Amino acid sequence: MDVPPQNVINTRESVVSYPSALRHAGQNMVSVEDMQNVIHSQQAEYIVNYSKKLQEDVLALGQKIKHYEDNIKCLKAQQNRLEESILDMQVALGKNHIENCATENVNHVHMKSEEDTIEHILRHEKSAAAILCQLKTHEGDQASNLQWTKDIVGIVATLGKVDDDNLSRLLSTYLGLETMLAVVCKTREGVKALETYDKQGLINRSSGIHGLGSSIGRPVDGPFLVFCLENLSPYVGEFVAKDPQRRLDLLKPRFANGEPPLGFLGFAVNMISIDSLHLHCISNSGNGLRETLFYNLFLNLQVYKSREDMLKALPCITNGAVSLDGGMVRRPGVFSLGNRGVIDVKFPKNSEALKLRENYFETEKRMKETKWRKERMWEDMQREQALLEHAKFNYEIKKQEFVQFLGQSSPYTAQHPYQAGQSAPK
Repeated sequence: MDVPPQNVINTRESVVSYPSALRHAGQNMVSVEDMQNVIHSQQAEYIVNYSKKLQEDVLALGQKIKHYEDNIKCLKAQQNRLEESILDMQVALGKNHIENCATENVNHVHMKSEEDTIEHILRHEKSAAAILCQLKTHEGDQASNLQWTKDIVGIVATLGKVDDDNLSRLLSTYLGLETMLAVVCKTREGVKALETYDKQGLINRSSGIHGLGSSIGRPVDGPFLVFCLENLSPYVGEFVAKDPQRRLDLLKPRFANGEPPLGFLGFAVNMISIDSLHLHCISNSGNGLRETLFYNLFLNLQVYKSREDMLKALPCITNGAVSLDGGMVRRPGVFSLGNRGVIDVKFPKNSEALKLRENYFETEKRMKETKWRKERMWEDMQREQALLEHAKFNYEIKKQEFVQFLGQSSPYTAQHPYQAGQSAPK
């Protein structure tokens, strides 16, 4: 920082301080008056320049103050909007809670649907699925003590729900009983633990699922399917934006002319509702059940309103299709005809409470994120406020310096208005 002069330079002292100038004055024909005018001119220039610099510094600090004040005003407005959004979400959560209470009777019916699915699985007494369900429902403590059961996610029929009973029966029929009763494990180690073999390659009936079945009087009889999530090729595309169910963003079917087929309702893989616990990070690679298990079961299976619509859409069908009136195309060129027996094990009907819980959790998640943003914004406001106070402090100091300099230089500018008065800052 330039230090302003404490007193304006005295002309007589200035002249004396330049003896060489006096010594050569006669030789150069320079009078004392001329020398005084030169010094006065230099002093005037210094006063003008320093005054201008102080004035610019004061203006710059004033602009900084306005900048910080505008930032704080903007942040405050954003914070107010976030507070309003949080209030709206709190109201929505309260409403959701009331709706949950209001649907208790309806949920009882849906809970009955889940119980019916378990009951039908248990009727297949000697299946691996029935043994695991028996263990889970009646031998909970024993199940927690079996380390190898911790890798088991569940039975296919219990891992998804469907909104409509008819669609549930249709998709269950498409998959078949063996698949509906299949066991789902996370890792290859879990699959190995289900069944072990002796040196002759025969099943060891005293360990794994076979040992468990024998211990509860339900020995496993016959083959059973097991899905290993870490060995399934997952869906690698995008997901539907902002969908709490993480539905797959699959390419909709279209004819060669770009027109969509009539009666297309959606993809089977997206019509399965999955519990929030199984939507994320079920496999070691971080995938959920939809993009691993159900995508491998259904792929791009299309669902149509009627058999007629489905048959008209054959050119658009790549991985099979079903219709709500019972039509079924296993794959292009392979039709399933005739009366099909009803599979007793089907997906339970989706609960309205599940949808409400998903909305509740999604709203709660958004509210937490909004509160976090509000806290970060408050921190930003605190930083801006500190910068504002610092700028105001510097502004007052610089302003006092400017006023003091003007006061000190005013006697000189009064004596020499021609040199300094015209350019002095106002």
